[in-house]
Amino acid sequence: MTLSFMFRLLSACAIFLLMPLRGANSVYVPVKEVASLRGIDVSHHQKQIEWDSLAAREPVDFAFVKATEGHDFVDSLFCLNWQELRRLGIRRGAYHFFRAYGCGDEQATHFLSLVEMETGDLAPVLDIEVLDGIAPEVMIQEAKIWLSRVEAQLGIKPIIYTNQHFFEKYLADHFDGYPLWIARYSDEKPSLSNGRQWDIWQFSNEGCVEGICKKVDLNVFPGTPEMLERLCWFPEQLPAAAQP
Repeated sequence: MTLSFMFRLLSACAIFLLMPLRGANSVYVPVKEVASLRGIDVSHHQKQIEWDSLAAREPVDFAFVKATEGHDFVDSLFCLNWQELRRLGIRRGAYHFFRAYGCGDEQATHFLSLVEMETGDLAPVLDIEVLDGIAPEVMIQEAKIWLSRVEAQLGIKPIIYTNQHFFEKYLADHFDGYPLWIARYSDEKPSLSNGRQWDIWQFSNEGCVEGICKKVDLNVFPGTPEMLERLCWFPEQLPAAAQP
C-alpha cells in the first residue's frame, strides 16, 4: 500500500472523524474546510533515504527524525536526514528516545548538544514508551526533568510521543500542557480516557514510501500549515542593541 493511497484513505476517515456532530449546539463544518497534513518519522532503521525521490513522488508536509537515545547514543543518520530536510524545505523535527533508567538532565544535555534548531523547526520530541524495569514514578520524575531542561533552553514546550496504551497506563494526568503525539495503529483516531486532546496521530507503522527501502511510520496532523506552526520553534528576536 503506497503512502499516497494510505493518506487518501486516512483523509477520508478524517473528514468523518473531525467533523462535529449535528445537534442543537453544534455547527456544521463543510468538508472543504477540513484539513490535514501528512508526516513521517524515521531513524537509522529506515537506512539511507533518497529524499529527492520522496519529495518528488510522494511529498510529505513534515518529518520527524531520531536524534538521540539515553545519555550517549546518537542516531547514525540523524545529521544527514536533518540536513536533507532543511535542503528540501520539508518541515522537520527531532526526537529523543527516553531511557527510564537514565538521568533526565544528562539525557537533555545530550540531545541539546547535538540538535541545532532553526526557526520554523517543529518542537523537540520526547519519545516515552518503555519503563526499562524502572518504577513508573521514577520514570515520570526524570522525564519531567528532561522536559523542563529543554523547555528552559529553547523557550518552547517539547512534544511528548507515546502510544495510547502507555499513555493511559503511566502518563495520563502527569504532563498537562505538553503537546501530544499519540501512536494508535487503527483507522480510529486516538481517544484518551482523561479527555486530553492529541496533536499528532501516528496511525501506521507499515507505510511504503518512495525513496525509503524499509517500512515507515505514517502520521497525520489534523489542521492547516498555519495551525502546525503552533508546534514550531520561533525564537524571540534579540533587541536591536543586543544583535551583533
